[in-house]
Amino acid sequence: MKAMIFAAGLGTRLKPLTDHMPKALVPVDGRPLLEIVLEKLQRAGFDEFVINIHHFADMIEEWCQDKPFRIALSNERQELLETGGGIKHARKLLQGCERFLIHNVDILSNVDLRSFMNAGSQHDATLLVSERITQRYLLFDDNMRLVGWTNIKTGEVKSPYPNLDVEHCHKYAFAGIHQMSTNLFPLMDEWPDKFSIIDFYLSVCATHSIYGYIQPDLRLMDVGKMDTLAEAEAFLRSI
Repeated sequence: MKAMIFAAGLGTRLKPLTDHMPKALVPVDGRPLLEIVLEKLQRAGFDEFVINIHHFADMIEEWCQDKPFRIALSNERQELLETGGGIKHARKLLQGCERFLIHNVDILSNVDLRSFMNAGSQHDATLLVSERITQRYLLFDDNMRLVGWTNIKTGEVKSPYPNLDVEHCHKYAFAGIHQMSTNLFPLMDEWPDKFSIIDFYLSVCATHSIYGYIQPDLRLMDVGKMDTLAEAEAFLRSI
């Protein structure tokens, strides 16, 4: 199985550490985030990995050279392409399989990736979601099919359904882990080089099967800020 790890970001919330290294190599409990994610994916049965690189790309490239993983690097040195653009750019590296996993490098969790992949095997895309409190939510119908997105602070709504009743939708936060069928790649042809994968999913959810997945006992942490690093060490030891 193939998995793509998003590791190209600038990591601005982890400054000053990321003034000298990429977010992917920031250590948690003595190990780089990238290594932690790679090992979790490998234990779940993934054996080929695509990693996008931009910020301190050379450092990630050097780190990968002597590691016991089958890694292909997707070069975004020229420009960060956002989540959707990053996947589109890595298309050639992700072909050869029916579906693949996408995992943010700064997400730690106890998600059962085997169960997640099995649950989404019949859908065009499946997004891991949680009940985390936030301002921006994905919207789902009673069957957990994606129907829209909303920012509850501003009232903004995005949906292919013009008369969507947001109050009757199920609201969940995106967890930064999702799986996608390679059958969706042709639909990206007319999209620009740089775009959000959530915007893409919203554009096709009325015609393709884009679903949410809930793991009841999910524990998840976004290692995005300096003050979360110490918490991350304790969290990692507890899962």
